[in-house]
Amino acid sequence: MSTGQGSLAGGIPMAAHKGPVRRTRPALVAAALSFLALAAATPAKADLRLCNKTDGTISVAIGYKAADGWRSEGWWNIGGSKCGTLLSGALTSRYYYLYAVDSQHGGEWGGKAFMCTRRKMFTISGVENCVARGYERTGFFEVDTAEQRSWTVHLYQPTQKGNGAK
Repeated sequence: MSTGQGSLAGGIPMAAHKGPVRRTRPALVAAALSFLALAAATPAKADLRLCNKTDGTISVAIGYKAADGWRSEGWWNIGGSKCGTLLSGALTSRYYYLYAVDSQHGGEWGGKAFMCTRRKMFTISGVENCVARGYERTGFFEVDTAEQRSWTVHLYQPTQKGNGAK
């Protein structure tokens, strides 16, 4: 039986062959569509991150407006030339406040937004009467995220010496 089209093993004409090549395409398309649907259903990673661009380890505190008022938290220790996540998930505020100190080299990153801190790990509600409540009053610098869902702050050399407390 000669059809002029050639034949595969078993005498099946090539034009009539429905072998793996044709079955693979729909399978690949289905797999690709499944992957895209899964990727679309998975929320994008959004965090507030800090990258330490110095040689030494820095300790970082954060301040932000929570549902129940102002809150400050610390400490995250972030090694030299490393990044760390300060808040996980989509950012809910435009402004966040940071304070960082390099205890190895004596520098700090601070500002004029005063919040409460302490030397040990902490979560403190409220920014008023820090000293009267047994905390330190520390100057944080403002980070404007422009209402983005994710933001990364890069710290280079400290801007000042001292401890930022007043």
